[in-house]
Amino acid sequence: MPPPNSSSSSLPLAAAPMSDPSPSPSPPPNPLAAASSFLQHHLSSLASRFAAPRPALAAARPPGPHGAAQSLALGPDEVARALTGTPVFTVCNSSNEFVLVSDPATGLRSLGLLCFRSEDADALLSHVRTRQPVLGKGAKVVPITLDQVYMLKAEGIAFRFLPDPLQIKNALQLKSGLTGFDGVPVFQSDLLVVKKQKKRYCPVYFQKEDIERELRKASKSSKGSALSKQIMVGSLEDVLKKMEINDRNSGWDDLIFIPPGKSLNQHINEVSA
Repeated sequence: MPPPNSSSSSLPLAAAPMSDPSPSPSPPPNPLAAASSFLQHHLSSLASRFAAPRPALAAARPPGPHGAAQSLALGPDEVARALTGTPVFTVCNSSNEFVLVSDPATGLRSLGLLCFRSEDADALLSHVRTRQPVLGKGAKVVPITLDQVYMLKAEGIAFRFLPDPLQIKNALQLKSGLTGFDGVPVFQSDLLVVKKQKKRYCPVYFQKEDIERELRKASKSSKGSALSKQIMVGSLEDVLKKMEINDRNSGWDDLIFIPPGKSLNQHINEVSA
């Protein structure tokens, strides 16, 4: 990953209406310290990274049965359902509108920034208050779940994610030869695919530590470097794109995204309740 850019961002700030999501409990705080330089780096290089190619997606699962009739593509609500329960954080103004960033020099449309760590959203809030005091007056960090974000995206609101820098580091360690990672890292293993109540689940994790914990339970003989060999890494953005273009029964509808800190069984029980 390239070193953070310490220069302040030149991206202007704006606001856009945000749908009023259903109230949900705030997730536990992340213990990792916030890195303002990481946020500044993403803000200052947003335009170039938005157009950059992302790492190839790890093979998610085998296709559906041969000879099966072609099914319709997954709808937005079905893709959103797989994202249920994972929190991200954004900044809204006093009117409950997304605070946006944009770059008129490149013609990029305004983007809502979504942070996977509350600390980074706090840093973004400080950035807003410093650069645009009027806009920042009454602004606050707001949690929103990824399924809600996806449905807003389907309505035409553009977003850009700010991933957890620790998970970027973890992804680079798994993807030998890469010096940078564009997008939000997600982790997966074929060893963790399960079938419950006649439904197949292929879990995708946002934290390497979570998938390692699950793999230790599933394969007690695997640990250390052997454990890492069982983990595939891709980007959230590419996974969602693949889900959108593939048909039902192709295997992509088996995906379920596991919120940070949770296990597959815990999450399935919560979404099925």
